[in-house]
Amino acid sequence: MAAAAGGGGGGGAKAAVAEQIAQAVRSTSNLLQLMEQSSPAQVHLAKLPKNLLAKASFAKNTEQVLHQLPQVISSLDAYMDRSLQRPQKGVTSLLLTAIQVPKIIPLEVHRKLRLSHSSCPTWRTLS
Repeated sequence: MAAAAGGGGGGGAKAAVAEQIAQAVRSTSNLLQLMEQSSPAQVHLAKLPKNLLAKASFAKNTEQVLHQLPQVISSLDAYMDRSLQRPQKGVTSLLLTAIQVPKIIPLEVHRKLRLSHSSCPTWRTLS
């Protein structure tokens, strides 16, 4: 929830980072072209990416992902909050605990949970 609130003012910083990445890609591409023209070690240079500028689109994609990340985190947080409010929250809490503390559930606890949540369709698919 707090991640969404902090996501509004970082647009300029994200654009600056994306521009710096794109500039680094352009500079590296130019350097590779100069090396290909003047270097006797062209065999080694041939193994490098042929069209480095084509990879500049990855910088733009990175900017878009960084821009969307706070919204994705906020949506996931809201989904988890709603899941914990539902009647099956015992099952959800159990699953979250099992993820956080990896251990085998004793058989008697497993049976109690199965009996108490036998009407829950989610529990039936999990057991």
